[in-house]
Amino acid sequence: MPDSPPIRIALSGASGRMGRALARLAAETSGCAIAGGIARTTGPGVVTVDDAGPLLAAMDVLIDVSAPAQLTAILSEHGDRLEGRALVVGTTGLDADLEAALDGLAEHTAVLVAANFSLGVNLLLDLARRAAAVLPGQQFDVEVVEAHHRAKADAPSGTALALARAVAEGRGEQLEGLRRDGRSGRTGARPVNEIGLHAIRGGGVVGEHRVLFLGTRERIELVHGALDRDVFAEGALAAARWVAGRAPGRFGMADVLGMGG
Repeated sequence: MPDSPPIRIALSGASGRMGRALARLAAETSGCAIAGGIARTTGPGVVTVDDAGPLLAAMDVLIDVSAPAQLTAILSEHGDRLEGRALVVGTTGLDADLEAALDGLAEHTAVLVAANFSLGVNLLLDLARRAAAVLPGQQFDVEVVEAHHRAKADAPSGTALALARAVAEGRGEQLEGLRRDGRSGRTGARPVNEIGLHAIRGGGVVGEHRVLFLGTRERIELVHGALDRDVFAEGALAAARWVAGRAPGRFGMADVLGMGG
């Protein structure tokens, strides 16, 4: 029986660190082929958003690891070319308008959005949700601390926000009413159920995330540290293989990993 043809992947954000890692690993991964890239400037096999129409028409899955502005431009200029195909979004810092645009696209396209593609981080999200359900907010305060390299543009990271959201969900709450980004000055006593978010930037840190459950007599920490950027690229390619050919809908890494949620 002949092998299935490889999944044709277009990379948005092809010239960035993650885009380059994806291109390199796809070349080493059976069943994947890079059809081309999209970036702010052109290069071999790379086009700008304005000229991306033919590439998007020829691919099976678009993996976007660019920036919110570029993803917005692709959806605005070429959303019709994505219908019936698949989109994997690893870009963070998405605002409400972009989230709404992705929801609209998911009516016609398989859309998978992930704040982080690593197996370990997605397990951490599940553990944080479960721990929050067991450890009451009246007794355990929660702080989420993340660290990334000096060039990361958004803070807190999308993964930190996802972890904070998982804690809120575990306690049957919405994050928006509990979130506190950093502290400075005379902040007063810490409110019950508040979820603190803190971002550290410096050097070449790939990514570290820590969820602290702080009680008066004991403390529990859930920690994940990425040692290599390839762990994210591997997960993104796994997501692309999983979502290719799926019926329209909105998906996440929990679906890819069979973790539910």
